[in-house]
Amino acid sequence: MKTLIIYNHPYEGSYNHAILESVIKGINNNYGEYEVIDLDKENFNPVMNSNDLLGFVKHQAVDPMAISYAEKIHQADHLVFIFPIWWELMPAMTKGFIDKVIYPGLTYDYKKNGFSMVSLLPKLKSTTVITTMNTPKVMYKFSYGNALKKALIKGTFKKSGMKNVKWVSFNMVKMVKPEKREKWLKKIERKFAEM
Repeated sequence: MKTLIIYNHPYEGSYNHAILESVIKGINNNYGEYEVIDLDKENFNPVMNSNDLLGFVKHQAVDPMAISYAEKIHQADHLVFIFPIWWELMPAMTKGFIDKVIYPGLTYDYKKNGFSMVSLLPKLKSTTVITTMNTPKVMYKFSYGNALKKALIKGTFKKSGMKNVKWVSFNMVKMVKPEKREKWLKKIERKFAEM
């Protein structure tokens, strides 16, 4: 099984980076194959310009980096997104990745009714989104309406036809004890070792 990891955090000392390392350890424990797209290190440009928008209308992507990322997604059995939640949603690079790679003609297309979507990723079996935030889970759900679940999980991935989409959220990361953070990392490692 091949896993493609899309990672977005600018600081290598972050808890997100520790999560990335735990995911990789788990995959290696299971003798799996993986590749990491590090959006920050690769200097991905998240901005949709007028050419990108025209390509969106024509269902013909123009950004070479986005096209190469989509080709990697086509080869993957499993996608993993790792990023922090800032101001209740994903960082700009992750949002730009969604805008420019989860794109008509690249990863999905429209059905004849012009509204419903169908996935162009027949090999992709599942997608896991792993996030960190300092907001308590209950507050994120009730005060902010589970914004990421609505916008990304349902409004993008499931809407565009992706199957078996799971979201793992680590909340109050700065407030919990180091032992709990370490326990979370072990849990992630086990999860990916068993896939």
